[in-house]
Amino acid sequence: MSELIEALREELPADAVLTDPDVTRSYAHDMASFCEAGTPAAVVLPRTVDQVRHVMRTATALRVPVVPQGARTGLSGAANAGEGCVVLSLVRMDRILEIDPVNRTAVVEPGVVNAVLSRAVNEYGLSYPPDPSSWEECTIGGNIGTGSGGLCCVKYGVTAEYVLGLDVVLPDGRLMSTGRSTAKGVAGYDLTRLFVGAEGSLGIVVRAVLALKPVPPQQLALAAEFPSTDAACEAVCRIMESGHVPSLLELMDNTTLRAVNDLTKMGLPDTTEALLLAAFDTADPAADLAAVGALCAAAGASEVVPAEGHAESELLLQARRSALVALEAVTGTTMIDDVCVPRSKLADLLKGTAAIAEKHGLTIGVCAHAGDGNTHPTVCFDPTDEEESRHARESFDEIMALGLELGGTITGEHGVGILKKEWLARELGPVNVEMQRGIKQVFDPLGLLNPGKLF
Repeated sequence: MSELIEALREELPADAVLTDPDVTRSYAHDMASFCEAGTPAAVVLPRTVDQVRHVMRTATALRVPVVPQGARTGLSGAANAGEGCVVLSLVRMDRILEIDPVNRTAVVEPGVVNAVLSRAVNEYGLSYPPDPSSWEECTIGGNIGTGSGGLCCVKYGVTAEYVLGLDVVLPDGRLMSTGRSTAKGVAGYDLTRLFVGAEGSLGIVVRAVLALKPVPPQQLALAAEFPSTDAACEAVCRIMESGHVPSLLELMDNTTLRAVNDLTKMGLPDTTEALLLAAFDTADPAADLAAVGALCAAAGASEVVPAEGHAESELLLQARRSALVALEAVTGTTMIDDVCVPRSKLADLLKGTAAIAEKHGLTIGVCAHAGDGNTHPTVCFDPTDEEESRHARESFDEIMALGLELGGTITGEHGVGILKKEWLARELGPVNVEMQRGIKQVFDPLGLLNPGKLF
């Protein structure tokens, strides 16, 4: 290890190589439960591309694994350290290099925080739509690594649809550019998309060209209360079938509503079984909300309450953004599932999750990006209770199995990491896994980049 540290320090500032165990231990894991983590030999915090290249050349020469990290807000263990690895934290590479309003692009380093980028491009009349719940903390590099989504995905899509090009440092230290800066381009294989969602297992993203959109009109929202999750999911189906394109369509079940009320004191209607939030950022959002409100009423909503203005709309959105934090406060620890199913199967997923919660005697709240079928069943449990922890893990697995049974996927936006790698093989099948392992071998023949993740 002394050889490793000495080699790293040859081209890195003293404050960029951390070896104090009390400090390095704090970089050992992300926010996922039930994911093992080792003690890194060192944590490096480069500021330049050349410094990243030096780290990778050194690691390759000494055959030391490297785990890339962003803000560690991930929920699958993808950023967890392996024993004796080098943690490559990219948070100091946090510059917005360019904002181009003509071409509607931004060029950024991986450590730029999502919300910082969003606010910066807003000043040019532009927006960067992907908005994970952790957008005030999570970085663009981490968003790219996990292929993250957010509340606006139903209309604007996920991170992969906004990444036009990348600069990537390969495991041997070579620098490769992928993609383009133009609005169109189909030259060769789409390696840019390959890196999005690869969880740092193929290369280190050090620069990204991102597509931007014009700032939409301020959105207006409504809240619809339902006597059952079945009725709320029926409303979702009717809204989407009718051709509406909401800027968000979010669902919270009763368990989640009560948790949010306990945390925020917002006074949400926690006696209802499900709350559906719909919003539009169209030229006439009030008319769109009226039409959607009628569809909700026809599906069985007990009450439909349009927001009185933009401030009240934002308050509703804040309630939804608080859901996962609120559920964590119930027992202190959660396992957050990320199952995405066809919209038509949303009711089956929620009903099945409720049965799993009852079977295991656990609190499991569900919030969902209902417009695209991406659900977040959140298992609340006491980590000091061995029996309860076992039931939490079993229920988590049963929810993933249910998602696959309904024609869904084990992850819509959080990634695979350590937490779901056994389930990835079940979803993909042996031939698909073999091909993906082959791709990993081409980019990382020594298996040094984020080992133990995905497969």
